Amino acid sequence: MLTAFVFWTAAALLGFTYVGYPLLVMAQARLRPRPVARGDAQPTVTAILTVYDGAGSLARKLDNLLGQDYPPGRLDVVVACDGCSDDSAAIARGYADRGVTVLEFAQRRGKAACLDDAVAAATGELLLMVDVRQRLEPDALSRLVACLGDPAVGVAAGELRFEDPDTGFAASVDAYWKYEKAIRLAESASGSAIGVSGALYAIRRALFPVVPAGTVLDDVYVPMDVVRRGHRVVLEEGAVAWDRASASSEDERRRKLRTLAGNFQLVALAPWLLLPVANPAWLRFFSHKLLRLLSPWLLLVLAASSLLLAGRHWFFASTAAGLAGLVVLALAGRMGGGVARLFPVRIATAFVHMNLYAAQALFAWLGRRRLHLW
Repeated sequence: MLTAFVFWTAAALLGFTYVGYPLLVMAQARLRPRPVARGDAQPTVTAILTVYDGAGSLARKLDNLLGQDYPPGRLDVVVACDGCSDDSAAIARGYADRGVTVLEFAQRRGKAACLDDAVAAATGELLLMVDVRQRLEPDALSRLVACLGDPAVGVAAGELRFEDPDTGFAASVDAYWKYEKAIRLAESASGSAIGVSGALYAIRRALFPVVPAGTVLDDVYVPMDVVRRGHRVVLEEGAVAWDRASASSEDERRRKLRTLAGNFQLVALAPWLLLPVANPAWLRFFSHKLLRLLSPWLLLVLAASSLLLAGRHWFFASTAAGLAGLVVLALAGRMGGGVARLFPVRIATAFVHMNLYAAQALFAWLGRRRLHLW
C-alpha cells in the first residue's frame, strides 16, 4: 500500500544518509585506500586572513600564524579587513615589518569578495586559508605543505578540535563533530573530501578559483572546484586548529543556520555540482550534503507514516516510539549537568538539533539574502 511504500522509502533514504553512506566511504577507505605521497619541499606560502571587527583576536592570531614552524622568509600574510569599524586594520598594520600586508575595505562586502581580493594580492606558491578565532598548532602549516608535496593533491585541510568539549551544549556539538570527522577522513583516504574547515586549509594558489560574490560556503565551493579540475582534497589529521564549541543551542543555531542555508545557496550558484558529468564527486556531494538537507522532511514523513501504520504491525509502532524517544532524550540534554554528558543523550541532542537547523535553513535561505555578511 502507498503508506507502507512512503514509510520504507523515507526509512531507506535516512538509513543511507546516516549509516549507509558513512559505511560505504569507510569501506572504500579500507579496501581501496589512496595514500598521500608526502613531500619535504618548503615552498613560499601566503596566509589569507579575512576579518570583520576582529580586533579582540587579531594580534593573537597573527602571532600564532607568524610563529608557525616554517622557514623564515617563506611565509607572509595578507589581512583583508571587511568594512571593520574597530581597530583591526591598525593592529594588522603594526605587523608590516613581519611580512603582513593589509587590505582595508571601507564597505562591508562579505568574506567571498575579500577572499578574491586577498588571493589576487598573494605571492606565495601555496595559500594557507585561516580564520581569526582559532589557534593553530605550531606544526600545522608544515604538515599541510607536506601533503601538497603529492602532485595529485590540490587542497590539504587540517582538523578542527574543540577545547573543553564536555561542558553544556558543547558536549552534543563535539559528538556530532566526531561523527562528521570520521566521514571526512574516510572520504579523504579513499579519494577526496567534499568540504573542509575554513579555519585551516592549504591550496595551490594556481588552483584557487574566483569565488562568486556573496558565497557563504567558500570552504565547500573551493574544494569542490578543485576536485572538478581533477585534483584531490585530503585531510591531514595531525594539522590541528583549536576552537571552542557552541556553549548553547542558540549559539549553535545561529552558526548552523548560516552554513546549512549556504548549501542551498551553493547549489543555486554552482548547479554543476548536481551533474555527474561535471562533478566527479557527485555521489559524495549528494549523499553528504544534500541528503542532510532533506533529512528533517524525511523524518516528518517517517513519523507520520509510522503512526498511520502503528496499528498494523509492531515494527511501525516501535519506529514511532523510537522517534518519540529521540525527542525525549534531546529534551533531557537541555537540562545540562551530568545528563547532557551521557552518550545516548549527546547523540540524540546532536541529531535532533541538527535536523531542526536543517529545516529552518531552507526558510533562512529563502528569506534572507544577506547571509554572506558575517
